[in-house]
Amino acid sequence: MKKSLFHINKMDCPSEENLIRMKLDGHETIVKLDFKIEDRELTVYHDENDQEILGSLDSLALDTELVKTEETDEKVESDAKLQSKLLWQVLIINFVFFVLEMTFGLVSNSMGLVADSLDMLSDSFVYALSLFAVGAVVAKKKRIAKFSGYVQILLALIGITEVFRRYFFEDDMPDYLTMIIVSVFALIANWLCLFLLQKSKSEEAHMKASMIFTSNDIIINAGVILAGILVSILTDRLPDLIIGSVVFVIVLRGAFRILKLAK
Repeated sequence: MKKSLFHINKMDCPSEENLIRMKLDGHETIVKLDFKIEDRELTVYHDENDQEILGSLDSLALDTELVKTEETDEKVESDAKLQSKLLWQVLIINFVFFVLEMTFGLVSNSMGLVADSLDMLSDSFVYALSLFAVGAVVAKKKRIAKFSGYVQILLALIGITEVFRRYFFEDDMPDYLTMIIVSVFALIANWLCLFLLQKSKSEEAHMKASMIFTSNDIIINAGVILAGILVSILTDRLPDLIIGSVVFVIVLRGAFRILKLAK
């Protein structure tokens, strides 16, 4: 068996991990994928040409580099059941917070919370795709990925349009206190998701501060909290609209990555 180490510069949250898992699912000789998100490293145990695996990873445009490949006698056991259980857990957490943030975002008139809720929904799509793909034929996986990607694009474009509408035609101030409180809880939820997924790799694995703050989701949460504080200090809705726009663009980027899986 071969053991290949890849450095993936743009792999900084569980969503990218699951996109990679889906992309490599078609390689039948891959026995196990071992992720270290905090180090942006992926170890692949396989019996095929490492360049074929590198080609699949390169198609995701995550800036992947093959560090080394070596023969190994390690006994590798499948952890599919554990991964499935953890994926269900993070899927439920993300979807629950999608509903909460969308609800409070509409009630508090905050585009930042609405946008962050769509980012949560985006992650939910990725986790759901990983789960639904188990045992499915390739054609079905591609149809599911394509549908999810287009839904995200539609939602993100609607969100961007709403930001412009509010900027030019509406003067309502968002409720900054609601923005801050809900985003703090969302940040805790994202931290929990990262903890659960990292725990699956090793009993000794633990969360590092550097890992948390390189996660796009947690940066977004912090951005919404900062926007709420600025709304309070400046008595201006512009920070909320700016963070909303930034997050909608991030959701668009995630949608295009998912669509790549459908090709």
